[in-house]
Amino acid sequence: MITESPVNVFLDELASSKPAPGGGSAAGLMGANGAALVSMVCNLTIGKKKYAAVEPQVKEINEKAVALRLRCLELIEKDIAAYTGVSNVYKMPKETEADQAARHDAMQKALKVATMPPMHIVEACADILKLCMPIAEIGNPAAVSDAGVGALAAEAAMRSGALNVLINLGLIEDKGFVARERAHLDALTAGMSDLKEKIVIYVTSKL
Repeated sequence: MITESPVNVFLDELASSKPAPGGGSAAGLMGANGAALVSMVCNLTIGKKKYAAVEPQVKEINEKAVALRLRCLELIEKDIAAYTGVSNVYKMPKETEADQAARHDAMQKALKVATMPPMHIVEACADILKLCMPIAEIGNPAAVSDAGVGALAAEAAMRSGALNVLINLGLIEDKGFVARERAHLDALTAGMSDLKEKIVIYVTSKL
């Protein structure tokens, strides 16, 4: 599994001409970084007498951040598997009309499958972003900049995942599927860039 490899191996794979890992996997890694930074702020707060009053909330935030980080790593693997499926369809024969029809149907199915991991990355990263303001506000102020970087990473990952959803939807002929997934994507991302800006402004005011 690529997520168990050293980071330089992942980056070498990402930089190569292989179809996967690609942008979706990069989005998952950015999201995992954002969640890890939320946990960093939490772990620099938990156990310190000065922040005992907020420790229960901080622990709850950390539990969510850990789960979301692991979710992003899982989605990197799923994204690689899904897009490998799309790549394999391109290798199918297309000499006859029957070949072309089979290839077309397989591609439409593979594109739908490939839409899901980046959509789930968007979902996870929206949740990560929502953790950044609370931990910036109640966490150890010495690490408030890390909360800000976490917000930037989460929002970038969310938008990156969205691009990978959109490129697949643009090739899918099932209009009902496209409309549903586009509406879901719009709902997930609505207001998230504004939230990121609010977090950055808050963090900057504390530096």
